[in-house]
Amino acid sequence: MSDITSTKAKPATAPLFDWLTERATGVLLHPTSFPGAYGIGTLDGAVDAWLAFLQSAGFRYWQVCPLGPTGYGDSPYQCFSSFAGNPYLIDLEALKVHGFLSDADLAPLRVLPHDHVDFGWLYVTKWPALFKACENALKSGAARPYGDYDAFKRKHADWLASYALFMALKDQHQGQPWWLWPAELRFFSLAQKSALPDSVLKSAEAYSFIQYLFFGQWSEVRAKAKKRGIEIIGDAPIFVALDSADAWANPQLFQLDQTTGRPLVVAGVPPDYFSADGQLWGNPLYNWPVHAADGYAWWLSRLRANFELCDVLRIDHFRAFDTYWSIPADAQNARTGIWKQGPGLVFFEAVKAAMPDARLIAEDLGDLKPSVLELRDATGLPGMAILQFAYGGKADNLYLPHNHRSNSVVYPGTHDNDTALGWYRVAPEIVRDHVRRYLRISGNEIGWDFIRAAYQSVANLAIIPLQDLFCHASEGRFNIPGQPAGNWQWRYRPEQLAKIYLDSSTYLHDLGLLYGRIAPEKDDNAKT
Repeated sequence: MSDITSTKAKPATAPLFDWLTERATGVLLHPTSFPGAYGIGTLDGAVDAWLAFLQSAGFRYWQVCPLGPTGYGDSPYQCFSSFAGNPYLIDLEALKVHGFLSDADLAPLRVLPHDHVDFGWLYVTKWPALFKACENALKSGAARPYGDYDAFKRKHADWLASYALFMALKDQHQGQPWWLWPAELRFFSLAQKSALPDSVLKSAEAYSFIQYLFFGQWSEVRAKAKKRGIEIIGDAPIFVALDSADAWANPQLFQLDQTTGRPLVVAGVPPDYFSADGQLWGNPLYNWPVHAADGYAWWLSRLRANFELCDVLRIDHFRAFDTYWSIPADAQNARTGIWKQGPGLVFFEAVKAAMPDARLIAEDLGDLKPSVLELRDATGLPGMAILQFAYGGKADNLYLPHNHRSNSVVYPGTHDNDTALGWYRVAPEIVRDHVRRYLRISGNEIGWDFIRAAYQSVANLAIIPLQDLFCHASEGRFNIPGQPAGNWQWRYRPEQLAKIYLDSSTYLHDLGLLYGRIAPEKDDNAKT
């Protein structure tokens, strides 16, 4: 490993990927934010209303956060698996229709709040319903509504068995992280050779069937989206959670003590816009030479699994493929760390060879060194521009619209930012003044001002958070980085979407036509 100053992107005569060639728009909304009666957004009828709005308003893309099974802290960026789907998204009403649940089984969930997600109560009410559905389905030999279950298990054999057993063993050990389990269970390779009680094997089968349900329902969502001309942008955190099936099943791929499983170093970022102490994420860091030795096989498998769920994939924290912040495992914050070299362009060459049509977005935010930008440009991946980061400084700020690149994605803000209105209300006056002068606005409808600025940008793709379409203030914020609790809870009400459908979809569609984000020849699809 070497210091950041020696990191260079390998020269390339042409970018590896070149897919973002048409102008378009999309909306950022994680499906947990859908309305519904069972405590969290699910893949139910709310999906149909959502896709109808997107099509009517001329949006081509729907961007989501990672769809994996969330762990402690409820963050979709800290999942128990980077391959599995989130069981909380499963529509229980559909399971009732298929005969796996009764109305009485659903009653405990109907008392959960409708206006936000209470993850604590959701945990103690939804999991019993899911296990009951699995018990009924597996015991009765009932019809499989989402295709052949055994074929599903064979298709996902490279990750499903280890994930299902990991979750079953975690339950057996009262949720303890895997490195605290008995030595004979500490890694998947050891657990496979151990005599496991029937209760664990039965639980593992249930976890496997729950994944069958999720993937089956999500495939229906994708089919509905495709029918309406909507493509889904997924999200892949570059790092996996330490307490995950990924690390438990593949410890050799990470910088872990190969006996105890404990990390030697962990991931994070140095002090930045979001935190004076940096961000100490705690994820295990990759052992990149081991990945390189087998042609990045695990990563390629992971990307294929992600593309089963989406059409385009945003890679979070892209800069770590160039250089990553390596923090001692016992550090109290992220200030103590050093830059280490990532795999660089050779990784993306392997992706290109295996998946020549892959469409990726590079989350290239943060304090970027020239080598990171060189790598991004060598790959050809579109980067990101955040309007909230543009104002209050000089004219050379890369996020100011006059500095945008066509091969990029512009956002008013992301899941980590406040809403445009919430941000503007607390921004220093020098920043607000810059916004008003630059956009030639009064600032009285800043949410829509930022939406229009995104549409006007030369960036080929503009993604708008739904909260900005609603003109929400800080009550609509989805995540505050570094805050350990209270995130990921925001949900909207059906009448809110219905209102902007009636009031704003025609205006948004017209904006898309005005700024070339809807191809005229495709316009006849928009009003069906």
